[in-house]
Amino acid sequence: MNISEYNRCVDDVSDRLYRFLLKNTKENEVAKDLVQESFMRLWERHKEVNAGKGKSWLFTTAYRLMIDHFRKNKRMENLEITGHQEGRVENVYSDLKEILNKAVEQLPEIQRSVILLRDYEGYSYHEISEITGLNDNQVKVYIFRARMFLKKFIGKPEVII
Repeated sequence: MNISEYNRCVDDVSDRLYRFLLKNTKENEVAKDLVQESFMRLWERHKEVNAGKGKSWLFTTAYRLMIDHFRKNKRMENLEITGHQEGRVENVYSDLKEILNKAVEQLPEIQRSVILLRDYEGYSYHEISEITGLNDNQVKVYIFRARMFLKKFIGKPEVII
């Protein structure tokens, strides 16, 4: 990958990578840091990476960085989640987008990642398996389970409208 191919990759992939990380981390600054770290690592290895595989390489790197971030901050998240659940009040929403976002947030990390890559970013099962390190069948199972959860969470369209 040369400099112009790297710059084209930055232009083509940065927004999609940021959206993916923001949906998963739910933190603007963390998502920006992970995007920056991913592109920095790509630049460090730009001679080794084929220009056609730049997008896949970036998503794989960003995904792994995100998992590392979650592992480092797991104790902190558990404390915050426990504290927030005590005073939790259920609200009725009429906006489907809000309901869907709330449902996606409740998915386990791996299911949320694969469903966002497939349904929000449009990656194929094979591309998702390359990014996440799962095999194609595992990707399909996680997507199926995530969709079933989302379907159950959202319920019937008549109820929402």
